[in-house]
Amino acid sequence: MLEIAKATAKHIPMTPLKVRRVIDAVRGMAAQSALDALSMMPQSAAVPVYKLIQSAVANADEKGLDIDSLYIAKIAADDGPGVMPGKGWRARWGSRGRYRPIRKRSSHITVVLEERLEA
Repeated sequence: MLEIAKATAKHIPMTPLKVRRVIDAVRGMAAQSALDALSMMPQSAAVPVYKLIQSAVANADEKGLDIDSLYIAKIAADDGPGVMPGKGWRARWGSRGRYRPIRKRSSHITVVLEERLEA
């Protein structure tokens, strides 16, 4: 049976589009090389993704998996709740005296690491 290690980060205060731009760059990479690449990226979304992959590597270490043979099998950034917890809606006046809400978007990021089988 294939052993996996999984980690999830919820309510990251960033839009999923910004996070997806970073995770698309590291999808399918080895875990250690992905951490090296993320540490050099200028995007602000690289920081939570870096921490999440680090957490998944630590989970794999606890399960007894070989850390050097891990790669990112699946990584996804999904929409969080429509309203940030504790912040609520922000107000802005729209055209013709109307009220327009400002949406504070958030993301849920999930990463799954697997061992690469030596053939």
